[in-house]
Amino acid sequence: MKLLFLIAMVCLPTAAQTALPAEKLTYKVEWRMVNAGTAVVSTNTTPTGTFLQMHLHSSGLVSRLFKVNNNYTVTLNENFCAQSSKLQAEEGGKRRETTVEWKGNRSRYEEKDLLKGALALERELDVSACVHDILGALTVLRKQTGEIGQDIRLPVSDGKKFVQARIQAQEKEKIRTPAGQFNAIRYEAFLFNDVIYKREARLFVWISDDARRLPVQIQVRMKFHIGTVTLQLDKVEP
Repeated sequence: MKLLFLIAMVCLPTAAQTALPAEKLTYKVEWRMVNAGTAVVSTNTTPTGTFLQMHLHSSGLVSRLFKVNNNYTVTLNENFCAQSSKLQAEEGGKRRETTVEWKGNRSRYEEKDLLKGALALERELDVSACVHDILGALTVLRKQTGEIGQDIRLPVSDGKKFVQARIQAQEKEKIRTPAGQFNAIRYEAFLFNDVIYKREARLFVWISDDARRLPVQIQVRMKFHIGTVTLQLDKVEP
């Protein structure tokens, strides 16, 4: 069920950005046509940077099969470059706390097993001076406009791996979600298939084609026996 968290991982290159307003986006999560849970993404901006938070929890049948209760926070600078992140993850029988720090051209990843009270994984990487994390990447995408068919290479890191990833603006489509119907642009982020993540899958994000540039739908399409995970926008606050 980590895939419910990974589907937010999309980004495009950025220059200096304007500050984002305070905002809370609520998504309904669906897996194999079944309600799988809820994801809430919150944004707060101060003079020193932007703070993003994502809370993801499973529900219903999915929660009975594999309970997920994750909290992720990240601090970005004025250009939405990642500075630090923290993930507190409860997934099935596992309890993990993961922190990543990005300083200069280095990142440090540390993952703790909270049940064992032990360090599970530690890693340092050389990265670019500005790199985007999961939520910061989605934020940057909302600030961009691109030509349909345009390919862009960009720096992406999850703290364990760093690549120049490929993003493509593919089509204009109408998308209906619980929050309404939207004219949107479909983007594909090529981050699976051993780019950042080993799993074979395709990752798509639909951004509303208007001034608000809302991420109205996010989807990971996997092999048939695993299925497709979809996040659809349910509420926008304020």
